[in-house]
Amino acid sequence: MKAAIFRGAGNITVEERPDPVIQEPTDAIVRIVRACVCGSDLWYYRGIAPHSEGSIGHEFIGVVEEVGPEVTTIKRGDFVIAPFAISDGTCPHCRAGFHTACVRGGFFGQGVEGVAGQAELARVPLADGTLVAVPGRQFPDEVLASLLTLTDVMGTGYHAAISAGVKPGQTVAVVGDGAVGLCAVLSARLLGAERVIILSRHPRRQELAREFGATDIVAERGEAAVQAIMQLTDGIGADAVLECVGTNEANQTAFASARPGAIVGRVGVPHEVEIPAEATFYRNVGMRGGPAPVRAYLPELLEAVLSGKINPGRVFDFTTDLDHTAEAYAAMDQRRAIKSLLIVGH
Repeated sequence: MKAAIFRGAGNITVEERPDPVIQEPTDAIVRIVRACVCGSDLWYYRGIAPHSEGSIGHEFIGVVEEVGPEVTTIKRGDFVIAPFAISDGTCPHCRAGFHTACVRGGFFGQGVEGVAGQAELARVPLADGTLVAVPGRQFPDEVLASLLTLTDVMGTGYHAAISAGVKPGQTVAVVGDGAVGLCAVLSARLLGAERVIILSRHPRRQELAREFGATDIVAERGEAAVQAIMQLTDGIGADAVLECVGTNEANQTAFASARPGAIVGRVGVPHEVEIPAEATFYRNVGMRGGPAPVRAYLPELLEAVLSGKINPGRVFDFTTDLDHTAEAYAAMDQRRAIKSLLIVGH
C-alpha cells in the first residue's frame, strides 16, 4: 500500500509499505476512502512537537476489509468512521464518556506501522469500541467530507462547546479560526447559543464563520481582542469561551474574555501555556477540556450530518490525492488552506 511517512520537520513522503494485517483478534483492516491533514499534524511538520519517523495521520473514513475473530459489532463491507483515539468502549473511562483516556487505547498516527490515517489501508485495534458504522455505502463528496470531520475536528469543536457548558441564549466567544474553531462556532449554534463572537482576521475564514453562525467578528489580537469582546458584551464578557488554538496568547485572551463564573472550554493542544491562576480565581472562571472524546459524540453528530442539519465538511478548502500529501501539508502550513482533504479511494 501507499502511505504518507513523516521523515522530519517539513518532510512528508509517500512510500510503499506492507499492507497491514490482523495482529490481534480485536483488530479490523479498513480500506481508506477519505483522509485529511490535522492542525495538530502541523506542530510536527513545523518541528514544534516531536514525532517519530514513520506513519502519520489520525483522521480517516473507509470500508472494512477484514475483521478479527473477536470483532462482533463491525463486519466486512461496513462503511466506518474512525475517531482519532483508539478505545475499547468498556473501561471505566470510556463508560464515563472519555474515550481518549481508555486504559487499553491509544492514538492513530503516532509512527506505528499500519496504524495511521494518511494511507490506503489501516489496522484498527479494538475495532468494536473504536469504529462507528454509517448506514449505507454510497455518499456524495459533500457528505463524505462532513463524515470525515467527525473523526476529529467537528467532535473537537463540539467538545469545546460541551466543556464550556454552552446553553441556549448565551453569548459565546471562540478563540481560533482554524477548522476546529469554525466547527466550534457550528457547535455553539447547535447547542443554542444566541450570539457567537469569533476571533479572526482572515476574510475567507470570517465568511465561513458567518455561514456557520457567527454573529460578530473580532480581528484584533491580545489585549485589543479582549477589549473588543468587552465592548461587544457591554463590559461583561462572554458566557462561555472556546479556546481552539493552544498558544499562550490564545489562552490568555480566552480567560480574560470570560465573564465571572464562566468556563473556558480548552481543546487547543497547549504549548508553553500559563493559566492566570489568581485572575481566574478571583473571577470564578473555570476551565475544562482536553483531547476530545469524539467517539462519545459520534451518534448525535452523525445524525446531525446525515439529516443535513450541519455541514461541517465545508472547512475543507484544499483537495488532493494521497500522492500529493506533502502539498496538502504545505497548503495548510502556508495558510493557503483551512484544512486539506485527501481523496484516497472509492
